[in-house]
Amino acid sequence: MSSEFPMPLTPFEPVDHDTVADAVVEQIEVLIVNGVLKEGRKLPSERDLAEQTRVSRPKVREALQRLENNGLITVRHGEGAFVARLTGRAMSPALLALYSRHGAAFHDYLEYRKAQEAFAARLAAQRATEHDKERIRLILEDMKTSWEEDDMEASREADMNLHSAIVDASQNTTLIHMMASIYDLTRQGVFYNRDFLRTIDGSGKKLLEQHIELGMSIIEGDPGRAEKASLDHLSFVEESYRTWQERVRLEVFAKKRKILDDIDRAGREG
Repeated sequence: MSSEFPMPLTPFEPVDHDTVADAVVEQIEVLIVNGVLKEGRKLPSERDLAEQTRVSRPKVREALQRLENNGLITVRHGEGAFVARLTGRAMSPALLALYSRHGAAFHDYLEYRKAQEAFAARLAAQRATEHDKERIRLILEDMKTSWEEDDMEASREADMNLHSAIVDASQNTTLIHMMASIYDLTRQGVFYNRDFLRTIDGSGKKLLEQHIELGMSIIEGDPGRAEKASLDHLSFVEESYRTWQERVRLEVFAKKRKILDDIDRAGREG
């Protein structure tokens, strides 16, 4: 089309009206694949998305419809749009139940976590941005507060938040999505209840110190220290679990012996 004014030189292509929805789709896809928008995360409302992307609401609606058709988001009427469950379950419900009945499986779970989280910690110490470091710093403050207030629920939540934040800071999208599925199992209490550590650690102070060391090694950008802190922490959890299991086993047999002693005593007194 002829024009009175020549087009300026530019490395950019003009955005055709028909591709506006594609641009919105791509933005959201990039945020999902990089773990910024995670499973279950609610997206801004259609109106807010239109304002934030400076795109008309009909085009935003078209983009959301396309994302829903591709299985990346779910739209709940009256509630909004949410990032869909993308990684699936790491294990079927039947296998989860089986794992929960067999404590030996916990060691395989920890073995996997130790390898992946040590790798993630090393990467995080190398790649963490200032925003990542601030996020970790705030979680460490939450941990200190929950420990001082003896708030076990807040402590458990901060624990998982820290491990998730470190994996996010690794900037490795495969790690981010795979470990999110593993942490979901931990949140469900499939493998262990973190309360058992209190029976070993007493006050929980050692766990707090380990988490602080892990977080600070990443904030201070020391990959070797971060990897070691991660391995030391999970080795402590593993050894604590073994000790706890043995204590439970001994208590079971001690209780049985007491029952027999009570029966014998009752027989003599009778």
